Amino acid sequence: MLTSAERQLLLEKARKAKLKAYAPYSRYLVGAALLTEDGEVFTGANIENASYGLTVCAERTAVFSAVLKGKKKFKGIAVSSKEGDLPYPCGACRQVLEEFSPDMEVILDISDGMKVYALNELLPYAFRLTLSEEG
Repeated sequence: MLTSAERQLLLEKARKAKLKAYAPYSRYLVGAALLTEDGEVFTGANIENASYGLTVCAERTAVFSAVLKGKKKFKGIAVSSKEGDLPYPCGACRQVLEEFSPDMEVILDISDGMKVYALNELLPYAFRLTLSEEG
């Protein structure tokens, strides 16, 4: 479970990351801040493409940045979008987050504070593969 200070830090970093989003088509800016188990924070923003299917969400941008640095265990992620919205991660983002840390906290930035969920509340029946030792 995250501390109050960790949650607040992640929200602040997600709000700043949102300002770096590339969203010329939807104009819907999203930022995310991901906390690793060892205390490092990785941020991400949504990056759109004219071919919408190639758009990458803020949450996955943060995860991919962390994984590229060798980080694969996360305590929590905060997500921020325009005021008044509940910036729930999409299904693809939930599945990517679950791949690494199914018990992490998901913090949603809302106008009067935050909503906090366990990832497994948002994705109760995640797809999982069991890898064999041979393969």
